[in-house]
Amino acid sequence: MRILMFGRGVIATIYGRVLHAAGHDVEFYVRPVRAAQYGAEVQLDWIDGRRKPFGRRVRESFRTPLRESIDPSDGFDLIVLSVGHHRLAEAAAFLAPRLGAATVLVFGNLWDEPLAAVAPLPADQVVFGFPQAGGGFSEDGVLLGAMLPSVIIGTTDATPTPREQEVFTAFRQAGLAVRQEKDMRGWLWLHFIADAGMFAQALRNGSLANMIGDRRAFRDAFLTTRELLPVLEARGVDLRRHRNAMLPYRLPRLFAAASGRATLLIPLAQRSLAAHTDPHATEALAVLEDTLREARQLKIPTPRLER
Repeated sequence: MRILMFGRGVIATIYGRVLHAAGHDVEFYVRPVRAAQYGAEVQLDWIDGRRKPFGRRVRESFRTPLRESIDPSDGFDLIVLSVGHHRLAEAAAFLAPRLGAATVLVFGNLWDEPLAAVAPLPADQVVFGFPQAGGGFSEDGVLLGAMLPSVIIGTTDATPTPREQEVFTAFRQAGLAVRQEKDMRGWLWLHFIADAGMFAQALRNGSLANMIGDRRAFRDAFLTTRELLPVLEARGVDLRRHRNAMLPYRLPRLFAAASGRATLLIPLAQRSLAAHTDPHATEALAVLEDTLREARQLKIPTPRLER
């Protein structure tokens, strides 16, 4: 399969690397000024969660073929679009006239109605998913990251569409399990407010990295997310369909203890948080601002988030 990763950030690089290793032809679209900055290779120091029980550390260099333009005639089968939710509209407007017949996997957070968030991309060419990876770049450009052994892909019906099946196959060929989510809209919005809880707590603690091993910080983050659940209900999300995902917010003390322990003992969890040392990162602030704006518009009190 011919695959284009949109950008060369953490998610694009990690998944581009594993898709390339599975035999796919992978390229990275970057802006011209970025191509000169990035160079032809990237150094990775990451935890590969496909290696049980808690992942294996891999230190390697990975050649990332960069391109500075996209044309409908390029013949890509799949374009993986993983950008901050606040940049989705700009990225979608850029891609729409350049797609050709490619499937677009929208691979990350969003807070608007899914298809509206990526208009004017053709709805029948879009698949929504979510990565299970994270990390950041060190000052000398090394990608410090971690990847869980699965990804989440939304399905529109009981039987996946051909494009959804195409995405399943690509990730499975890379040794990743695919978890199908029938209510992808609700799941994405629940993840968004979970991020809001974590980012709000990161502002209090100084960073996500500072939360490692801090049970009280995780409890407070879960409590902030819990007060945001009525926002999802007001937006039409049936929370009963996400009982398991909501357990940390129903039982914050229990899950805070487990989360604090996990960030100390499990390399995957520790690496994912350790790379985030800036509580004022653009994406984090955009998540907090957009969540708070929506709660205010719906007249739902969120005192923890307000503070």
